[in-house]
Amino acid sequence: MAYKILIANRGEIALRILRTCKELGIKTVIVHSTVDRQSLPVRLADERICIGGPQPTQSYLNIPAIITAAEISGAHAIHPGYGFLSENPSFAEQLEHTGFTFIGPSSHHIKIMGDKVEAIKFVKQYGIPCVPGSDGPILNEQQAVNVAESIGYPLIIKAAGGGGGRGMRVVHDNKQLLEGFSLTKAEAKAAFNNPCVYFEKYLTHPRHIEFQILGDGQGQAVHFGARDCSIQRRHQKIIEEAQPIDIPNEKLMEMGEKCASLCRAMNYRGAGTFEFLYQDEEFYFIEMNTRIQVEHPVTEMITGIDLIKQQISIAFGSKIQLAQKDISFHGHAIECRINAEDPETYLPSPGIVSFYHPPGGPGVRMDTHVYSTYSVPPYYDSMIGKLIVHGANRLEAFNKLSVALDEIVIEGIKTNLPLHRLLAADPDLRAGKHSIHFLQQRSDKISS
Repeated sequence: MAYKILIANRGEIALRILRTCKELGIKTVIVHSTVDRQSLPVRLADERICIGGPQPTQSYLNIPAIITAAEISGAHAIHPGYGFLSENPSFAEQLEHTGFTFIGPSSHHIKIMGDKVEAIKFVKQYGIPCVPGSDGPILNEQQAVNVAESIGYPLIIKAAGGGGGRGMRVVHDNKQLLEGFSLTKAEAKAAFNNPCVYFEKYLTHPRHIEFQILGDGQGQAVHFGARDCSIQRRHQKIIEEAQPIDIPNEKLMEMGEKCASLCRAMNYRGAGTFEFLYQDEEFYFIEMNTRIQVEHPVTEMITGIDLIKQQISIAFGSKIQLAQKDISFHGHAIECRINAEDPETYLPSPGIVSFYHPPGGPGVRMDTHVYSTYSVPPYYDSMIGKLIVHGANRLEAFNKLSVALDEIVIEGIKTNLPLHRLLAADPDLRAGKHSIHFLQQRSDKISS
């Protein structure tokens, strides 16, 4: 096991990694921007190194500064968390060449799965079902029209290098297609430095189901069940659950095993998530994330397994000590992403948290770096915490969630807690009558 790990991230995920490192007796170094000097993970780390200004490009995306920090601190390994450099193949490759252990997949696998078009081609070889689509990038307007006619409307235009809900546009006719094709290509070039786009059939009422896997890079891989991440706003997840309801367990296990089998075949190392749309009892692959997910706590709650600990162990050469039969699922877990944003306009709401009181009780977990007097900076993602609850069943979990949401207090800034309280009480959501369009379809009740 490594003596010292550098954490190349911030906020709640940096704190989450730090806690597991401390449990394992591993020293921690954290890099931070100038505005994160007083953040909780920075204050709790064994060592801290400021690597630049508040803009991500000056600090958390500054590869030379991070590698230099690892060198001067004597760190053996770097954990990227999620976001920032976690799925940057160049970063992983540079660490491989400089001798540091990257706590994640190989740069080769990050590169394969980072291009959505190539990822779809790749998984098809292993029998993973995919959404009907263009089977490759769309190069010009004439091809766009021809492919659209073969797929049928509505369809969705996606950036090949996209992620996080960006670089996506739904079109319903030829006019929208041609406008959307040009706009999405331009957006993709600006956001991802990759103008390639591809088409997929737009499903009308799908759920977003994903499978958590772990591979050891030595031919072994297992899955940890599935999560339902259907409650989204503008393709950004808001609520996640494990396990998904109203999908036969044998179907979930079959698809989970397909994902694990693919990872064995490709000798995948580390944590990863296969994301699918599920409609009319069929799964359709959309992408693979080659990192730990924001929503990993719901999987930890129903399995009792620390996924960060597994990541670290595998990165330093250990084989997976779990057989698939050793992984069982207990009860139901729900996670709410708590964002510093206006609940009506959804605009970011940075500022000083004048008072913070976390919820408590059996089966309640709060992952956050926030504390009273903490100043939420305006430079990063607006998520400031995750509330996770676990119950014996879904009804109990939702009841526990409502109690926890009533108990939590965050003052001084605006948050999306009012939205979560509405959702936790929504009878249709509680009854499992939801799809990825749930929030949009409830615009008469909830601003979206």
